[in-house]
Amino acid sequence: MPEIMLRAATEADAPAMLALYAPYVTETTVSSEYEAPSLEEFSGRIRTFGKTLPWFICLIDGEVAGYGYAAPHRTRAAYQWSVETSIYVAQDWHRHGVASALYAALFEVLAMQGYYNIFVGITSPNERSMKFHGAMGFRISGSYQDSMYKFGQWRDVLWMAKSLRAHDGEPQPTVPFPEIKDSPLVERALRQAKQRIHL
Repeated sequence: MPEIMLRAATEADAPAMLALYAPYVTETTVSSEYEAPSLEEFSGRIRTFGKTLPWFICLIDGEVAGYGYAAPHRTRAAYQWSVETSIYVAQDWHRHGVASALYAALFEVLAMQGYYNIFVGITSPNERSMKFHGAMGFRISGSYQDSMYKFGQWRDVLWMAKSLRAHDGEPQPTVPFPEIKDSPLVERALRQAKQRIHL
């Protein structure tokens, strides 16, 4: 039986995660980047965002099957309770529950931290991604029309949103991920999310 591990990612995981991500940049419109980032830049993203937000990695028999993370939605103060999420899955591990497991862990942990909203931008057309995000509880919130130019074509970016809690009362400050990373609650969230993966 293959060994499945779902855990917080570290900078040591950067080379393997970047190897998974690079084809999304060079071969698809899933990423809006034209060139894959350098290892130094990619490691810097993990280091910078990881000061406040979670990055999770899924390993199957020691190989990276996927990873997912949250990043700030906007930098100004009033947006501090909203994040954007991204999930990337290795080609061989699509349709095995890896993406839904990563999302389940992110939902649980971001809610623990005190976040209210998750946004995801989907380059159109991508019916498969829209259906997947709909199944994960996201709803269409709008689109940026003709906002992205890649591979010789202008493309729309559809935005979908998911609420993590009711929007009532004044929000409390969010808790940085490193402060809860090793807590039993996060360990339980990862353990439960891992159960979504089927081989």
